[in-house]
Amino acid sequence: MHPIIDFKTLFDVSPNPYMLLDRELRFVAANPAYLRVTASKLDELLGRSVFEAFPDDPSDPNNANLRQLRESFLRVLTKRAPDILALIPYRVPELTNQGVVPTYRYWSATHIPLLDASGEVAYILQHTMDVTELQRLQEAVQTATGSTGTRKPPPSQLEAGVFLRALQVQEANQNLDQERRHLRRLFEQAPGFMCFLRGQGHVFELANTAYMQLVGHRDILGKHIRDALPELDGQGYFELLDRVFTTGQAFVGRGMKVSLQRTPDDTLAESYVDLVYQPIIEPDGSISGIFVQGHDITEQRRAQDELRQYKDHLEALVRERTRALEESEAERRQAEAALRQAQKMEAVGKLTGGVAHDFNNLLQVISGNLQLLFRDVGDNAQAQRRLSTAVGAVERGARLASQLLAFARRQPLNPTVINLGRMVRDMDDLLRRALGEDVALETIIGGGLWNTFADPNQLENVILNLAINARDAMASEGKLTVEAGNAMLDDHYAQLHPDVVPGQHVLLAISDTGCGMPPEVLERAFEPFFTTKPEGRGTGLGLSMVYGFVKQTGGHVKIYSEVGHGTTIKIYLPRSLQAEMPRAEVTSEQVEGGTETLLVVEDDAEVRATAVEILTELGYRVLKASDGQSALAVIQSGIPIDLLFTDVVMPGPVRSPELARQAKALSPDLEVLFTSGYTENAIVHGGRLDPGVQLLSKPYRREDLARKIRQLLAARQQRITQREAPQPTHGATTSAPARVKRTALRILLVEDDENILLPACELLETMGHTVTAVTCAEEATPLLRAQAFDLLFTDVSLPGKSGIELAHQAVQDVPGLRVIIASGHGTNVDTGGAKGPLASAILLPKPYGLSQIEQALAQAMA
Repeated sequence: MHPIIDFKTLFDVSPNPYMLLDRELRFVAANPAYLRVTASKLDELLGRSVFEAFPDDPSDPNNANLRQLRESFLRVLTKRAPDILALIPYRVPELTNQGVVPTYRYWSATHIPLLDASGEVAYILQHTMDVTELQRLQEAVQTATGSTGTRKPPPSQLEAGVFLRALQVQEANQNLDQERRHLRRLFEQAPGFMCFLRGQGHVFELANTAYMQLVGHRDILGKHIRDALPELDGQGYFELLDRVFTTGQAFVGRGMKVSLQRTPDDTLAESYVDLVYQPIIEPDGSISGIFVQGHDITEQRRAQDELRQYKDHLEALVRERTRALEESEAERRQAEAALRQAQKMEAVGKLTGGVAHDFNNLLQVISGNLQLLFRDVGDNAQAQRRLSTAVGAVERGARLASQLLAFARRQPLNPTVINLGRMVRDMDDLLRRALGEDVALETIIGGGLWNTFADPNQLENVILNLAINARDAMASEGKLTVEAGNAMLDDHYAQLHPDVVPGQHVLLAISDTGCGMPPEVLERAFEPFFTTKPEGRGTGLGLSMVYGFVKQTGGHVKIYSEVGHGTTIKIYLPRSLQAEMPRAEVTSEQVEGGTETLLVVEDDAEVRATAVEILTELGYRVLKASDGQSALAVIQSGIPIDLLFTDVVMPGPVRSPELARQAKALSPDLEVLFTSGYTENAIVHGGRLDPGVQLLSKPYRREDLARKIRQLLAARQQRITQREAPQPTHGATTSAPARVKRTALRILLVEDDENILLPACELLETMGHTVTAVTCAEEATPLLRAQAFDLLFTDVSLPGKSGIELAHQAVQDVPGLRVIIASGHGTNVDTGGAKGPLASAILLPKPYGLSQIEQALAQAMA
């Protein structure tokens, strides 16, 4: 079965002009080809008479051409048969460069009747051919040959003319084709994107390379834009095209955002374009489509956005800087005042440090001779009382010198890891006795308090001094609050206080309900010898000592005070991640001497003579030297010396630390005891004694000197005895029973994770063991060599050397040392096999609790 033919489509697409008239010769239809050759619009023709629409000659309604056309139509109506007009001149509208103008053309027309069911003519179909060019060619040939009238030119001449005309048309077509190709190249190679959308449905008819790159080289030609670019739905572009096609008004867009899916599996890519939608208007005024032209300005837009961001950022920085400059004037003045204060404090500190050094030397001479006089006065009670008064004055002078050194940050500190809360609780009775019954004491200790690293003796003096100052400010009646807690000092606070290092700190706050301090007093509160107390009631060194100690410890101190309401002093000490070390108990021992040989090195003749006399009285054989060079000569002479007692600050080319180093090199068992009233930086760095250094500060008592020397000589003798004792052979277990029977173990705990280190240390301490805690193998190794430990408790993964490597080295250096290795990998740890040095090591899987630790300790010590 043949498909149904769509004659309407054939009628519309035919290149030949067709039009359809009813019996009254009124237009019923006309195809686009007819409308083109007549420069007409269909809606202007429908329903009108053909002679009204095309009157040929309006001034002569009955001219010959019109009558000829009318008669042809009447013949069709009468005869109901086709009628042909071979040639008829007729004037119709023509589109020219000057617009639409009436022009005579030659036509060859065929009129075909369309009959209805009754056989009558219902419509007349006209098929028209424009033969104007052929007619003019014939006339030209006639003119050239001189023929006139009805005489026709010879066929050969007509054919030649037609051929010539064909050549001209062909040449014109070639020129047009070249122009078309040139325009097409320009279209394709244009830097901007271009396309042409045909009809109301916006069908892609043309698109250049730039446009294809923009949309992603998709197959879009011949497709409606809604089908070709569906992702544009909702972005407003379809609506813009519809409006341009409907209104005939062009649209110009700048910096328009468009999201395109350039590949099927790609996400929408954001671009920015400048574009023009230009409607294409045909000669009859209709719009055939829309020409799209534009530029992809995405990179330019991004550069502009980035530039704008930079500009906004710069403007913000300028505003911020301007605001900071406006706000910093007060801070600048404050900083200048703080700098002046710091410079003043530093200058006074240097002065007081030097004074304290000379003062301590004088006190040492006085103290030593007073103590020697006690032996001479015998039972003379009055003389003993006077000597005791003089010794008390020396001790007060020594405390004054100590406070001067504390302010100058020149006192030698011996810091340890301490728990501030435990220290404050232990001082409760001492503080209550110092405050008196009329001052209420409240102690607040924060939960989970961190440890800090400070000299416990000096810190106790700080707390006591501040409590006494608060008592005096409250006129012995009021409330004192001592608070310990954790604190975090941030970068902003550090910017306001240049001496502050931001980070975690332990806070000690001491608050009173006293009279408070006005601003002028607050400004000078830390100055040495400045006091608001009546004459004879204070030295003005209490807060100065606090200031110097806190700074030397690496902390920060701040005073908050309001007249009539009270004062709060806040001390921030850096946090320590290590476990608290137990404090050694101070025992009162009877003063003992000895018979060992001592070398006293002191540049001050009076101090040297006093020290030599005291030590000689104690039974020692004493050698003396006035400087390091002469002392080194004595040692190099080969005289056996058991202890070197030397001042820190020495004249001459050989300084005391160098003297001690060379002396230890010549005699490894030699003990060294330093003494000084002002250590400078010889054996103290960062405010702390160098590791292994023993110091006796001036002025010292006879008892202190005797006790310190005996301690060092006893340690020396123990070290020599242990070295000379026979060593157990390999595999022997002579030392093992002693370790097994020990109830309290000496444990070295090595763990780099603070969250594990502190709880493990507390668990071991609650079991009664003595624990030394470090965070890496490099810290543990010197401790294993310097101290005696029963057990090494180490994690596997440590920064630097691993726990396995540490344990291998430890069991080689310390025979009989027991080892527990903790690991997050369970018992899957390679310790070297059953025959290796760690064959007896106990593996403790993480996480572990008290029972697991107890079991591991029992296995290790079995």
